[in-house]
Amino acid sequence: MKLRFITVGGTIDKIYFDQLSEYQVGAPGVERMLLDLPVGFEYTIESVLRKDSLDMTPEDRQLVRKAVERCPENHIVITHGTDTMIETARLLSGIPNKRIVLTGAMQPANFHNSDATFNVGMAIGVVLTQPVAGVWITMSGQVFNPLEVRKNRDRGVFDTT
Repeated sequence: MKLRFITVGGTIDKIYFDQLSEYQVGAPGVERMLLDLPVGFEYTIESVLRKDSLDMTPEDRQLVRKAVERCPENHIVITHGTDTMIETARLLSGIPNKRIVLTGAMQPANFHNSDATFNVGMAIGVVLTQPVAGVWITMSGQVFNPLEVRKNRDRGVFDTT
């Protein structure tokens, strides 16, 4: 089975530039993660965008949807910024014959205390074991229906609405 990773940016891909004292979206964090892991499946990584999710437009979300629709794989993990991940997940609902899981991170993947590797690992497990097509979000150690989830900024986790 082959898995497709579609990356669109967000905190998971952010890198810190000391001389600028700010974060910028860099190369896909999932690429670095998978190189260090003994994965037992084939995969392709496609970078569609390199944006903070707060900067994503409706047109950007359509680019993500088109990437999902045209890819030959049926198992897709999308790494995405957490602020608008829910909106993108809802837009992806209804794509036939695809198992799609969106995930991200509260801290950049390059940080040693990041939740990125945990979230990506969980997303892989969910997308490879879901028996039916559909869209899910995996964050905070849980699997969510995009219609019943929210980002709880006060606690720094995702939870049900």
